Amino acid sequence: MQIQVINVAQKLPAWVEAACDDYLKRIPREISLKLVTVPLASRKSQQSSARQKQRESALILEKLTPGSLNIALDERGEPWSSTDWSKNLQRWMFDFPRVNLIIGGPDGLSPECIAACQHRVSLGKMTMPHALVKVVVVEQLYRAWTILKGHPYHRE
Repeated sequence: MQIQVINVAQKLPAWVEAACDDYLKRIPREISLKLVTVPLASRKSQQSSARQKQRESALILEKLTPGSLNIALDERGEPWSSTDWSKNLQRWMFDFPRVNLIIGGPDGLSPECIAACQHRVSLGKMTMPHALVKVVVVEQLYRAWTILKGHPYHRE
């Protein structure tokens, strides 16, 4: 199975890449985890945030393939515990060859992009920088795998 974490961002800090690389090394080969970055729409122009979201979401939608499970990371989504991530990962492995986890830009995702997703997941009520969201999502995928395998990384 392949999982794509698609995020909207400019150049991310080195610590984000280091943290993601660390988890990518730990994730087994059965899960092909790919990190895809879509460029942030220019904030210098006089475009509305709705137009910027549309531009970013159009680039995201180009990355989605038919038959994929698409999940939007959205503050209004369903909150998942680490155990929920694990149960969903197990289901994905049997039901979907490809899963896309989508992290929008500072203004979120367009209604069209949200509509292309079968699920919306929240990481909680906290506001986080998008760079940190990427790390949290990658870590939760690793944690989900360790829960499935009974690895002691996760302590509940």
